[in-house]
Amino acid sequence: MSRTRGGGRHLDEDDIRVRARGGSRPRTRTRPKHENAAEGLVTAVDRGRYRCLVNEVPVVAMKARELGRGSIVVGDRVDVVGDLSGRPDTLARVVRVRQRESVLRRTADDTDPVERVIVANADQLAIVCALADPAPQPRFVDRCLVAAYDAGLAPLLCLTKADLAEPDDLVRVYEPLGLPYEVLSPEGDLTRLRSRLANRTSVFVGSSGVGKSTLVNRLIPGTDRAVGHVNAVTGRGRHTSTSAVALPFEGGWLIDTPGVRSFGLAHIEPEDIVAGFADIDEVTRDCPPGCTHQPEEEDCAVAAALSAGRLDADRVGSLRRLLASREGTLDEEP
Repeated sequence: MSRTRGGGRHLDEDDIRVRARGGSRPRTRTRPKHENAAEGLVTAVDRGRYRCLVNEVPVVAMKARELGRGSIVVGDRVDVVGDLSGRPDTLARVVRVRQRESVLRRTADDTDPVERVIVANADQLAIVCALADPAPQPRFVDRCLVAAYDAGLAPLLCLTKADLAEPDDLVRVYEPLGLPYEVLSPEGDLTRLRSRLANRTSVFVGSSGVGKSTLVNRLIPGTDRAVGHVNAVTGRGRHTSTSAVALPFEGGWLIDTPGVRSFGLAHIEPEDIVAGFADIDEVTRDCPPGCTHQPEEEDCAVAAALSAGRLDADRVGSLRRLLASREGTLDEEP
């Protein structure tokens, strides 16, 4: 920089570049190491603020600028700096997201290319399905099972509202798979379910109105997760929980998520969808190369096994719908 005879400043080329960027200092690619950052667990996300548990203290944090646009979700293990006191009106910063051990994803539908991460670092997916009010949704359960296997999560089927309907038909479909399940009523004993959830990180997923948040409230009294009712006309539940939240539970965590009406699988390859149907996947090994397992396919081993009564018709129908929807040849609500 130089000065004019009148004492005013004369901007050289470096100054002009700095001013054009709107800053006062040249940018650098060097990022702070934050060696003294504390590890935390993200327990809730709300409009750009992250509730983290740091050294057993609830801390509210924002995302550091250097993290860019990468998402931070409930269940993430993060490094946090700044004010970690947890006092009201204090704000820390998330400066690193640690490597995830598992990621549960979904898409808006089966052709949507945008993945939505639901939670990170869970090890069990509790699929909550009502036996009535609303009616059971086995196709939704199948989608969740595929997503669980893809994410490496152990599935657990929770059948709620057993006071309104018998579970036999739904149990018949999934029992041959060895899928663990619990039949639950509003006042029933939760001892077995508690033992399945203890010392694990379980994420609860289900359609609106199936009793997911009600179940969480029973498991952890005082949680007060919002609950709703099913519309008598549409048979659908009303969205009540609006965001995911992780709650400590008997040596582990329960993660309650908002009710969903679709669970797209666009991020999962067709062969991996088939792998999610373990009973059918074994049969497909005898199919010709490139077989889509649809009714019109010739020499399809799935069709032959179905005709011979060796496969459940509802399960085969669910797989065929998933594959067709994944390829954009079927317009259905899961």
